[in-house]
This record gives sequence, structure tokens and C-alpha cells, in this order.
Amino acid sequence: MKSIILIAAPAAGKGTEASILKEKYHMAHISTGDILREKAQEDSEMGRDINYKINNGIFVSDELIIDILKERIQKDDCANGYILDGFPRNVAQAEAYQEMLKELNKDLGIVIVIDIDKNVAAKRIAGRRSCPNCKAVFNVNSDELKPKVEGHCDKCGTELVQRADDNEETYLGRYNTYIEKTSPLIDFYDKLGVVYHVDGNSGIEFTHEQVEKILGE
Repeated sequence: MKSIILIAAPAAGKGTEASILKEKYHMAHISTGDILREKAQEDSEMGRDINYKINNGIFVSDELIIDILKERIQKDDCANGYILDGFPRNVAQAEAYQEMLKELNKDLGIVIVIDIDKNVAAKRIAGRRSCPNCKAVFNVNSDELKPKVEGHCDKCGTELVQRADDNEETYLGRYNTYIEKTSPLIDFYDKLGVVYHVDGNSGIEFTHEQVEKILGE
């Protein structure tokens, strides 16, 4: 299986689609956001700095993210491909990632862009809840993603939390940053001939059906 980069605006469903692919194809799901949030819990200067940036919709430095990712993709579970969720976020990161892949003798794989309307994403962000233990994501505003037991994770039973950055004000900042910094990635990867688009407005099942068609090509 080829490695997959998922690109989308906040709340478009990158994490959910990545989880589905992980379960079906036994691929490593690498969420730089989750890795950084774990770092943000550390009682250190770096941890506090990352925590501030996450809560205010500010990107962490490319150099730090690249170092963290390089260590991660060399682990055994990435040998046969992996899913990148939340990276790269800008062209500079993409270029650095290309150099890293050359150094490690790894293939780029494919890039899947999940397109979503801004208003649809805004509604999703307000209802998103996550499990601090197993990282599963739910949404109280979606019939497909509601937890079976209110307020608790379906997978491990841990009490769900709403991330500090899942609010309208921070969302708008993140969305605008996406438009400015991340959208150009589509052009960058399109020139390499590896970009595929799917519609993320109509729910999880429809999005995944489109992804499956791409993987079957």
C-alpha cells in the first residue's frame, strides 16, 4: 500500500478517514496534531510553547515538526506505508518532506484532498469531541459520529473532551491559515501528478467510498 497524505480544511474529516484506513489496511496513522498535543502536556519550555500555539491557532515551527516526523516514519509500522494527517501544512514543509524522503529512500505515495464547505466545517467543529486515551474522534452534531454512550468513548470508555482549539474563534483563525498556507500544497502536489479530490460535505460513508475508488485504481 502506498503512503497517503490527507489534505483538508479543519473539521473536514481527515482524522476520521485516516482511522478507517488504518483499521482496514493496518497502516500507521500519523497525526502530527496528536503528537504535538502530547508534547504540549509536558511540563517543559517546549511543551508550554506548543500548548500556547495550539490553543491560539498558531503553527509550530517546521523544523520541530520535521524532526518529530522523521523519527516517527522510521518505525517498523511505517515500513509498508502510512497515513499522514495534518502534515505537510505548507509548501515549505512539503519541500522539506521531499528531501527527507530522498534521504530515507521512501516513496511519496499519493495525496488525497478532502474538499468541504466552510459552513459545513464550522458546524462540525462545534460538536467535535475526542478521546484523550485512544485518540478516537466523535461529533455530537452528527448521527454517524455520535458516541453510543453520551460523553464516553465507544472504543475504550474514557470520558470524551472538547479540545481547547475547537471553538468558533480559533476555528476561523485555523481556516484562514489553511487558505493562506495549506491550499497552495494542492498546486505543489498537483504538479507532481499525485493529487486526488474527494467531496467531504456529504458524510463519512460517501467520503470513504470515493477514497476506496482512488485506492483501487
